[in-house]
Formats: sequence, structure tokens, C-alpha cells
Amino acid sequence: MVAKGPTVHLFSLHGLIRANNLEMGRDADTGGQVKYVLELGRCLSEREDIGRVDLFTRLIGDKRVSSDYSKPIEVINEKFRIVRIQCGGRKYLRKERLWPHLEEYVDKTIKFIRRDQDFPDIVHGHYPDAGYVANQLADILGLPFVYTGHSLGRAKKARLLDQGMSEAEMNKRFKIDHRIQIEEQILSRADLVVTSTNHEITEQYGLYDNRKVPQYEVIPPGIDVETFYPYYHDDLDDSQPSENARYAQASMLGELNRFFMNPDKPLVLALSRPDKRKNISGLVKAYGEDLGLQAMANLAVFAGLRKDIDAMADNEKEVLTQMLLAMDKYDLYGKMAIPKKHDFEYEVPALYRIAAAKRGVFINPALTEPFGLTLLEASATGLPIVATNDGGPNDIIRNCQNGILVDVSNTDQVSAAIREIITDKGLWDQYSKNGIMNVRKHYTWASHAGVYTKKIKRLTDGNHKLVLNTAKPSDAIGRRLLKLTHFLITDIDNTLIGDDNSQLEALLELLKQNREHVGFGVATGRSSDSTRKILKEYNIPDPDVIICSVGSAMFYGQSTTPSPGWASHIANRWNREKIVELLKDFDFLEYQEEDAQRRFKVSYYMESAKDRISAVHHRLLHHRCRYTLIYSHGMYLDILPFRASKGKAIRYLSYRWEIPLSNFLVCGDSGNDEEMLRGEPRAVVVGNYSNELEDLKGARNIYFAANRCSGGIIEGLKHFSFIDDQK
Repeated sequence: MVAKGPTVHLFSLHGLIRANNLEMGRDADTGGQVKYVLELGRCLSEREDIGRVDLFTRLIGDKRVSSDYSKPIEVINEKFRIVRIQCGGRKYLRKERLWPHLEEYVDKTIKFIRRDQDFPDIVHGHYPDAGYVANQLADILGLPFVYTGHSLGRAKKARLLDQGMSEAEMNKRFKIDHRIQIEEQILSRADLVVTSTNHEITEQYGLYDNRKVPQYEVIPPGIDVETFYPYYHDDLDDSQPSENARYAQASMLGELNRFFMNPDKPLVLALSRPDKRKNISGLVKAYGEDLGLQAMANLAVFAGLRKDIDAMADNEKEVLTQMLLAMDKYDLYGKMAIPKKHDFEYEVPALYRIAAAKRGVFINPALTEPFGLTLLEASATGLPIVATNDGGPNDIIRNCQNGILVDVSNTDQVSAAIREIITDKGLWDQYSKNGIMNVRKHYTWASHAGVYTKKIKRLTDGNHKLVLNTAKPSDAIGRRLLKLTHFLITDIDNTLIGDDNSQLEALLELLKQNREHVGFGVATGRSSDSTRKILKEYNIPDPDVIICSVGSAMFYGQSTTPSPGWASHIANRWNREKIVELLKDFDFLEYQEEDAQRRFKVSYYMESAKDRISAVHHRLLHHRCRYTLIYSHGMYLDILPFRASKGKAIRYLSYRWEIPLSNFLVCGDSGNDEEMLRGEPRAVVVGNYSNELEDLKGARNIYFAANRCSGGIIEGLKHFSFIDDQK
């Protein structure tokens, strides 16, 4: 099928996502967001005005989970697929442990896009980890950026503080401050924030400093009304549910009946992840303290999927243990069901219909609820609801008129609302009918996808090029780099420019003529500001890449923000303060001026002497420091992270943008260029080189030019037929 609309890349990194039989409730990371992104992608792909839809998630190869999550590509239909990108190893990691690996995910996604040759028109991140990834890609590739938070860090932090958790514990367990910082960055950059309710905008995003920056759009999620059909369809002669649905119905009835002494009573149903916020223990307490409610109804709590509680994470273990203890405390055996598993494709819809057929109630007792997808699912089958008077349920009850809102911290209020619906036949019938009709009116994925498509098309025009007022360049540096096949990287001082600039104009003209295929970058000891200043002074166009501060920082195009990918890559095991402390008593080292120091660079003046360099090495190695040491011009000593240097930055560029190292030409003149001149890239040493490079003569792939500065670079280009290769 030929794409007739924009290509959409959705990102949802954590949680277990597959096309069928979702494991929602398996853990704290596999909740409603998983179903949301899958249904959004599926419905978008069914529209003629949308091109391809790719849902990017994390590839997981772990014996603890299904092998389904290790498939790099899962095709759902001809326009929709799940793309799995590996980062942080292959084991299943909870979301808080993914933060250090997100730049790896960005790099590998760029590589995938280049290989796939299907460039997105818009990126949409779900939850802050995927929001960070989508944000980076939007900046690199010049794309509109859409964000959906699903839950927000500031609201979670406030709730945890109320519960008595310290900020130190929150940061240890949930990386909460880092998450909030990322959310602020996302809001400062997002073109559109999609929310499910107005409450989300005012009460949750309203807590953020950058709350007024993005545009918001309330687009309630939908449900599959073909799957969550009304309970009475099962009794109609012309109803022909699938055999899977029939089996699920019988299976769930059997599972429930083994718990109950009187299985024919109305059923109070709760369905959620085992999370403290879901307030399962509060529900059990409300039921346990109301003997009248116990006499008239049974309670079934489906709290996620479990095998062995002891093997679960601490949060889930604590919730489930409290639930079991409360069940025992109130002696609810024979009245309360706590099944250990259920599938979401067939058994969950059957559960709602069973409860509705028994004229029961669905309850969501969560302390906070951003939306409440289960409330819609239950309502679509004809099951009245009782829900927390917080967030999304307010909108659902207002639109559907299908239940009662309660203060879930008041157990008497919870049990009274349930009893009111069960005992009043007229009220039950009214709520049941309203739910069935109004969910189909207000909450379908088809309507969600329709509004969503209109909104994202405002960010792009008919040719999929960016609208001018989105403030993202149509020729973004990432788009350019994805098209390049070759790259020239040169030092600045005494290489690109110097005492002989007679050939500089000719070199710049060569690069201009071959710009479609050949990238241009500089690698220098200068700072980024100093680099831009000297290039402007000599009328040299903005490079595609600036590698500066001796390889400890990288900038793309005109951006004044260092590449977070490179920074993340080199930060591993770097401890600047420790190095400064270890070297402070060496009297032959003079700490350079503050404007020469950088986050990833410690700089000294040191007169030439091999025994001094050996002493520095010995001290740092003895204290197990990981570092790169560069000494140049007989006086400058720079200490960088062990992953940082000009040469390593070039190898990183090769990896990230999939341009072979053999297609790089590097040019230099002094000792701080030596490391990048060695190795696989072809290299040019200009005629006015320093004696520090004499040892490189005769090395493979290194050409010593006769001409000086830019003239030597042109000579090297011709020697290696580097430019001619492009004609």
C-alpha cells in the first residue's frame, strides 16, 4: 500500500509489548500505557490518511519473559509494526533502570532509520523515558515532537511525600528528581502534549515550571467495542461469539466459583496492577468492614499476574501481602476471590460480562487515576462503576452518567456506593444502559485516531514538510547526516587555517561542490565558542560537526547544546574531582585558567619531560582512574574520560551515522591530533606539521603533504581521490 499520509513513530520503551495477549498487570511497568500505544498504532494504521506507523519499544531477551519480546520486528499489518531496539543489555529492566541507556537507544534508532530508509514525519513519546528519546530524535532530525505523559513525576513525588517517603528514598528507588527534570525539558520542547482529561492539564501538568510552553489537546483514549460488547449479547440467539470467547467465559466462571460459597450473588469486581496507588487494601477493608455488603455480594480482586509472591518486586510483594493479610483479618474466605492470572484478550472482557450478568459493580479504588481505561471497558459491557473522585473518572462519569464517584479514603463511602447500586434495580439498569450507549458515543479508538490525525497534520503540510511556524529546520542536521557517505574532519589551528591560507577558499569551494555526499567537521582543542568565533572570522561555513575541547565535547550544526549522546557515552566512570585531587601536589603541573576547564576535561600546563608524564600515569592508574591523557606542543596536558578523544569521537560518528571509518578523511598537524590520525580513517598530515608526528611517517593510510595548511588538505584529498570518489 502506498503511504498517503505522514509516517508516525510511536515510542514506548518500558513494559512488555506484543501484538496479542498482552500481559497487562504483570508488573508495575506493564499497565494501561501498553494497551494505549498498541491500540493507537493499530487504529492509526487503519486510516487512509496515515502512512506507516512504527511502535518502537525495547528488545528483551530474557528467560523470565516470553521470547515474543526478543523479535526485532513484529508485523501487525501492512502499515503497522512493532520495532524492538536493544539497549542496556537484553535483560528485562524496570523503567527506573533504563535512564542511563537512553542515548544508546537514540543511537541505535538512528541507525535503524538509516537502514530502513523510511523517514518519519512525526515522533510521539509515551512516558518520560520514551519522551526523552523522541525529544532527542526530534531535535536531531528536525521533526515535530508529540508527547503523552500517562503519569507525571511531580504528582507522584507529592503523593509519596504525603505517604511519608523521604526524597532520598524516592530518588534511590524511582530516580524521581531526574524524571522531573526530564519532564521539564520535554515540556519546553514538545509541539503538542496529548492528554486524556482536562484535569490532567490543570492539576498535573500545572505543577511544572514549563507548563505554559506546549500546546495541549484533550483526546480521550478509546476501547475496542467489538471486544467489550454488552453482557446481554451472550443470551441472544443471533449472537455468535468466537470459541475463544466462549471458552474464556467458562474458564472465568470456573475460576471464580472455586472461591465462592454462594457464586450466584452479585459480583463486586476490581482489576488493577499490584501497586500501592491502586489502593487494593483500602477496597478489601471497605468490603471487610461492611457485613451487609458481604451478605449481598461477593468480591473479586484481580491484582495483576503472579506465580510466586516472594519472587516479585518489593512494591508488588508488599501490596499482595497486605491484600492476603486483610482477607484473613476480615475472614473473607468463601466471599472473596483472588485469582492469580487472566489473559487480557478474552478473559478480561468475559470477566466484565460475568459481573454485569450477575448485576454487580466494577470499582476502581485508586488513590489517583489519570484516566481509568478499565472503567470504560467495564461500562461498555453494561457494568455500572464506582470510582475515585480524582482525575479521569470525573470526565468519564460526567460524559457517561454510569456510576458514582467516591472519596476512596472513606471506606464507609466506598461500601455505601456499591450497596446503593446493587440494591436499587432501577439505578443499576440506568447506569448499565448509560455506560453501554455513552462509551460508544464518547470513547472509541476510531474517534481518538481521527482527532489525533487532524492535530498532527497541523504540524506538517501535505508534502510532509514542516510547517514554517513549528520552529524546526526543514534541513535539520540529522536529516543531512543520514544522507552522507563521506566525511572530512580537520583540526583548525595550523591545519585548516594558519600561516598560509592561500588555498582556504579553494578548499571551501570543493566542499561546497560535494556537499550532498561529503560532510565537513572540525576537531580542535578550542572551546565551542572559540571555535565558532575563529571560523566566523575566516568566513568558514558552519561545520556539520564540531568536536572540541580535545574531543571532550561534540556539537551538531548550529546547535549550542553539546550532544547528549556523546556526553552520555564518555561519562562512564569519569570522576573529574578525584583526578584534580590526586594531581594537586605535583609541582610541575600548573592548573590552567578556568575558561580552559570543562566538565569532561582537566587541563594543565606542563613542560616537556617523559618522566613527568609517567608520574601522572602512575598516580592515576594506582588509584584506578579511567582516563585519556593527551600531551601536545610541549606544554599542554589534557586529561579526558577514557572514552573521549578526537579519534574516539570520530569512531562514534561513524557508528552513530553508519558512515564507514574508511570513508573518513582526518587532517592534523600536532601531537593532539596523533590519536585521530592513526587507525582506519585515511589521514593527512599537513606540510607545516609538528615534530611530534614524525613517528607516523610510513604508517598505513597516513599521507604527509608537502603543502601547508588548507593547501595540504587539498593535496591529501587528491592523493586519496576522496573528492573524485563522489563524482
